[in-house]
Amino acid sequence: MRVPRVYIDQPLSGGELSLDDRAAHYVGQVLRMRAGRDLVLFNGDGNAYSATIVEASKKHLLCRVDNTPQPAMPISPLKIELGIAISKGDRFDWVIQKATELGVTAITPLFTERVDVKLSAERLDKKQRHWQQIMISACEQCGRNDLVTMNTAQTLSQWRSSVNAALKLVLCPAVAGGVAAESIGDIALLVGPEGGLSENEINDCLAQEFTALQLGPRILRTETAPIAAISILQYRWGDMA
Repeated sequence: MRVPRVYIDQPLSGGELSLDDRAAHYVGQVLRMRAGRDLVLFNGDGNAYSATIVEASKKHLLCRVDNTPQPAMPISPLKIELGIAISKGDRFDWVIQKATELGVTAITPLFTERVDVKLSAERLDKKQRHWQQIMISACEQCGRNDLVTMNTAQTLSQWRSSVNAALKLVLCPAVAGGVAAESIGDIALLVGPEGGLSENEINDCLAQEFTALQLGPRILRTETAPIAAISILQYRWGDMA
């Protein structure tokens, strides 16, 4: 039987530990686990710990935690920061989930000229918390003990001026381009919205040392393009064989 992995926003060490509300609800109400069942707990510091449920009720779940961390999953040697235009519906959730599984280091939601999503400050705050939870759930599923940095949504110009990666790439279906580097340690990857980035946005990126990257002759959807690009980058310079 597969042992569930559960993220908790608490310090982890040996001894007994009451799970926070979110984790207790997930384990006790969603998974319906009871006393005697085993878990794996992690808090994003890179380690994971075996634990056994000691007490379980609707609002309280107590675990006994092994004080020896499990062998850590290797973190990808390639650091990828994904800057991606916000899209409608659940497509953006899907990108966060899959990018997390593929090993990105950070994700920044972007407002670009052709983003057709309007969010008040209240709705944006709710979205940020939702995106954070999508990322955490993906880490629980895929075995990551580190968390992806989910940056606050910002404009493309704000993100572009803050990027400090050795290699900065912008996906451009209409501009032939590629990368010839033999090795690289960190990459910033920019993906536009439905309809793509505007000509001015692309030119501004190229003027600020971004390199155009084309993924082949077909135009990929905004949720497909980042997953294809990340997979290629991880295969070339990361930990996908």
